[in-house]
Amino acid sequence: MARWEGDAAGRLRSAAMDLYAERGYEQTTVAEIAERAGLTARTFFRHFADKREVLFAGSSDLADALVGALKDAPGPASPMAAVGLALEVSTTFLGRDHQHSRRRQAIISANPELMERELIKMATLGSAMAAGLRERGVPEPDASLAAQAGIVVLQVAFGRWIESPVETDLAAEMRSALDRLIALQSH
Repeated sequence: MARWEGDAAGRLRSAAMDLYAERGYEQTTVAEIAERAGLTARTFFRHFADKREVLFAGSSDLADALVGALKDAPGPASPMAAVGLALEVSTTFLGRDHQHSRRRQAIISANPELMERELIKMATLGSAMAAGLRERGVPEPDASLAAQAGIVVLQVAFGRWIESPVETDLAAEMRSALDRLIALQSH
């Protein structure tokens, strides 16, 4: 095994994505991921708790960024306007690599365990945003309603973005989905 570990996490992530796409998530072992990356299983576990986390690492950074954007929103901003600003920030995390995101979502969609983990991630993000809105003084149930609506907007916009065969602007998809949600109130 190679002892040099430059960008070990990136190499492990790339190897895992390749193997998940080739063999399927369930059929891929940590040892195979490490071997493909030219590293050891021990090195894998220094970077990831398990093979699922290759796909979900960074979720806490995303939650922190969403809550930070809510804190930074102008004081008079409505709860949904603050959520809209947070969704804009999310695109710096989620909109980096269209092809990678499409591939990742295909792997997740093919496995019920991963779909469950994705739903847990979304629920966690919604809870974090609701807490951020409460810190802004938004009472319940308004904080939870706005946060969960924001998560739905994120899911719809992200889904439309990855379904597009060509890369589009994820931030524009977020704004469009939020605008459509708001427009539904008047119908």
